[in-house]
Amino acid sequence: MTKSIMLVGVGGQGTILASKLLTIGLMEAGYDVKMSEIHGMSQRGGSVSSQVRYSEDKVYSPVIEIGGADMIVSFEKVEALRYLKYLKEGGTIVANNYKMESVATITGKAEYKVEEVDEKLKELNAKVINAADKAAELGNAKVMNIILLGTVIKGMHLEHIDWEQIIKDNVKEKFIDINIKALHEGMALVS
Repeated sequence: MTKSIMLVGVGGQGTILASKLLTIGLMEAGYDVKMSEIHGMSQRGGSVSSQVRYSEDKVYSPVIEIGGADMIVSFEKVEALRYLKYLKEGGTIVANNYKMESVATITGKAEYKVEEVDEKLKELNAKVINAADKAAELGNAKVMNIILLGTVIKGMHLEHIDWEQIIKDNVKEKFIDINIKALHEGMALVS
């Protein structure tokens, strides 16, 4: 059976890197994997999404249909709501309790209503985590994406894959240790 995961966020948060590491790990574990990414205006704080679909059998399309995502992991909490229509009934939402103003809110063309966003996430039984705070505690804010990758691994029961080796093979040597710590922090946040 094909599983579908969406990773969504705002440009510059590391959404694409997390998706690529996820894809590499799944492929090395023998799954058939398809990934698609939409960058939007990623350099300007625009919405970014990656779709990862995998199966022990054949995956025919990288695109997740509306109502087809087993899990949505949002690097910025409003993005969870933007992509909500893709979540399947009974699917899981992990939302990073992180606010990043978009171009529309900065210019006053839209309003970022924190209370409404938080209330909607609560209604959806979303698992809201503070990945940015955890990354800061580890000493590098940029590992927030690997913390969120850890939530995917735990949430989708993919712990059998050697993720530490995937990080060692795909991250610059001086950042390996902190990324491995971040991965385990993320996994612990959703246990």
